[in-house]
Amino acid sequence: MAATTSSRSERRPRPHSGAEIREAFLAFYEARGHRRMASASLVPDDPTVLLTIAGMLPFKPVFLGQAEPPAARATSSQKCIRTNDIENVGRTARHHTFFEMLGNFSFGDYFKTEAMTWAWELTTTVFGLDPKHLVVSVFRDDDEAAAIWRDTVGVDPRRIVRLGEADNFWVSGPTGPCGPCSEIYYDFSPELGDGDGPLDLEDDSRFIEFYNLVFMQFNRDAEGHLTPLEKQNIDTGLGLERMAQILQGVPNNYETDLIYPLIETAATLAGVNYRQLDARGQTSLKVIGDHSRAITQLIADGVTASNLGRGYILRRLLRRVVRHGRLLGITTPFLTAMGEAAIALMEEAYPQLVERREAIMAELAREEARFLETLERGEKLLADVLSTGPSQISGEQAFELYDTYGFPLELTEEIAEEHGLAVDLAGFERAMEAQRQRAKAAAVRLDLTLQGAIEAMAEQLPATEFRGYEALEHPSQVMALVVNGEPSQGARAGDAVQIVLDSTPFYGESGGQIGDRGVLAGGAPGAGAEAGVIVRIEAVSLQRKLIVHHGRIERGELALGDTVTARVDRSCRRRVQAHHTATHLLQAALKQLVDPSIAQAGSLVDFERLRFDFHSPRAISPDDLERIEERINGWIADAHALEVREMELERARSAGAVAMFGEKYADTVRVVDVPGVSMELCGGTHVANTAEIGLFRIVSESGVAAGIRRIEAVAGPAVLDYLKERDSVVRALGDRFKVQPGEILERVGSLQDELRASTRALVAARSELALARASALAAGAREVGAFRVLVARLDGVEGAALQTAAQQLQQGLGSAAAVVLGGLPAPEEPAKLVLAAAFGAEVIAAGPKAGSFIGAVAKRCGGGGGGRPQLAQAGGRDAAALDPALEQARADLIDSLS
Repeated sequence: MAATTSSRSERRPRPHSGAEIREAFLAFYEARGHRRMASASLVPDDPTVLLTIAGMLPFKPVFLGQAEPPAARATSSQKCIRTNDIENVGRTARHHTFFEMLGNFSFGDYFKTEAMTWAWELTTTVFGLDPKHLVVSVFRDDDEAAAIWRDTVGVDPRRIVRLGEADNFWVSGPTGPCGPCSEIYYDFSPELGDGDGPLDLEDDSRFIEFYNLVFMQFNRDAEGHLTPLEKQNIDTGLGLERMAQILQGVPNNYETDLIYPLIETAATLAGVNYRQLDARGQTSLKVIGDHSRAITQLIADGVTASNLGRGYILRRLLRRVVRHGRLLGITTPFLTAMGEAAIALMEEAYPQLVERREAIMAELAREEARFLETLERGEKLLADVLSTGPSQISGEQAFELYDTYGFPLELTEEIAEEHGLAVDLAGFERAMEAQRQRAKAAAVRLDLTLQGAIEAMAEQLPATEFRGYEALEHPSQVMALVVNGEPSQGARAGDAVQIVLDSTPFYGESGGQIGDRGVLAGGAPGAGAEAGVIVRIEAVSLQRKLIVHHGRIERGELALGDTVTARVDRSCRRRVQAHHTATHLLQAALKQLVDPSIAQAGSLVDFERLRFDFHSPRAISPDDLERIEERINGWIADAHALEVREMELERARSAGAVAMFGEKYADTVRVVDVPGVSMELCGGTHVANTAEIGLFRIVSESGVAAGIRRIEAVAGPAVLDYLKERDSVVRALGDRFKVQPGEILERVGSLQDELRASTRALVAARSELALARASALAAGAREVGAFRVLVARLDGVEGAALQTAAQQLQQGLGSAAAVVLGGLPAPEEPAKLVLAAAFGAEVIAAGPKAGSFIGAVAKRCGGGGGGRPQLAQAGGRDAAALDPALEQARADLIDSLS
């Protein structure tokens, strides 16, 4: 086995960068018959999870027997997000929210022997890890896996550790496919030995688990009995960030090239030096670096900030970035700068980030602006509370911050923890329950208490009559009233309420269309207008057969049985009607111009925009998007009068009406027909004529999940808002570049060309300088018999240039030469040093190998590394140890070649 490892490692360079590691993994398995799969969206098809949390999640239906595999073997680099350990992000070496999981999968094809031998081959030959640094774990009862590691692969039995079910047995749930695992760990300190008993793999200062092999070989029934599966599967995961830490010789995942550039960006914005900060400051930079990757990828996959589900996760991460930026002294908006840096860092692996740049920047700017409006006031109030020296933050205080200032509970907990305090969470929940209907956020969604009240009313009340197709103003009677989650006889000014009327012109949110906005107005007979009640309606929902109006009483009092005038906001209704009809036209255009089989997968019809999700195996080209936009605007200009009628469901389907995604239909349905263009079953509100839409504009097209694309667009009055924003940006760019709008692209292109040329010239100049300085060292080579040894320090040279210098020196001195160079690339960063070794063929034949030799030198400097026998690179963290390490390297070389 050792001979195979040596010969293969000599033929290929050892991956170093994150991109090289990712590509090396995928290419390795692709060469072994695995189909390379693109990363799935962070928004999974699986309804049991909010986000994609593991590399195997896209293949879960295959493993559960619910779908056909894409191939017998597959490999992928899957982007993932986990927030269960969010409090550890930045504090430990290896906790992240966003990470990439490299995986190879077998769907009933190969099994343990192939998975284990390939994993070992990849680890020791492609990644070049020395077996003495590796430890494997197996499930305590898996004698087969232990035997394969020992007898087939050749792992030292002392480096095979048996672990229990909690660590090394994978399950998909209480029942279903399951099986033992085997993990590969990297040992940072093999010199500590194996000891008398099993190695303690929980010691994360010494060991890091980087590769997990799952052997799905059993099915567990309800009684817990295991029976062998007919088709046994392989599911593996290798953490990209962890392998990067190992191969790049850095102390934690954050200092790899996958994250550290973002830390440097944040440090520059804050005007600080990461290396000179204390642990608290470094933690804030790490949080910003980690979360910036996560929020950029989430928005790219279609997640928008909200108070629910994955939208809440995004909002929480965004606000943590802003909070940690303020801890570092950043007081101005900076999320877009971090977003730009994250896109630049990841665009090669994820080009869709560039496609979604505009949406990403807009969401970051919008959400940061919202948060900054209230954050300062909340922080001041919390500081006032902390100044009193409390034993804890009370639930009422935490709730006031949340309810009045929009200050997230998690941030209150985080700031309290910084002062050694806890938050009374039980008290917070009590305050939340007691005042839930007074919270502004509660006006747009139902809590459990409210839901129970509505359900009870639905049993007793007749269905609400919807009058909004023919009128936007209608007299109505209050049939039910809910205040603070409980049915009530009356309500007064300031109360957040839910109201059910006997009839209403307000549309209740459904079918992807948002609910109407407006007011309910009323007064006692004979009273003046100023005495009447005003209820501001902020949302309208459809709950079973009832239309529920969510709002707040701005003036007066309201009681059961009162008559009010329900007035829909005409401007909002016009906007949503334009967007809804435009959505129908969009689906028709997609079917006509792209693919007749395109089917809707979801939609949102809002006042500001429309969003249309549809099944498509490929992105829609820019040319097609332009044609779609032209076709829709043509239909708008043609002034098609809409025909709306009710008919039997089967008759409507026979006529070619398209059903809306996710809708259930009665025997009699409403059909919205744009003659000759579109016919759909739809209960929403629409314009009377397409000319009322005015204009349609596509804003973006992107992928949101496997096989699902999304188009966002604006129509009607919203187009003017969109164009105003774009015009403002164009004017600002024109002013900045001192050019006319039509010249902006040319100016930006020339600036990019200048930057690229300057960058190339700088890199070339640095390389030439490094080689010139290195050539002067050749005279210091020492004769050792037939060999020549050169060991020297060369500061101010980056790792790649140092390696090139060592290689050129060795070639100039001949095949009997051994060259070792070391130095500090930047003197102001004493914790970062680089080493390089280049050995000629005659030196290698005599015994020394560059890879293993430089690794030993690096270890003396508190680092590690290695490479091929003829050329290798390493790094270290202890600048004070560099000179002694180089002296020892010179002595070791002379001794081995004498």
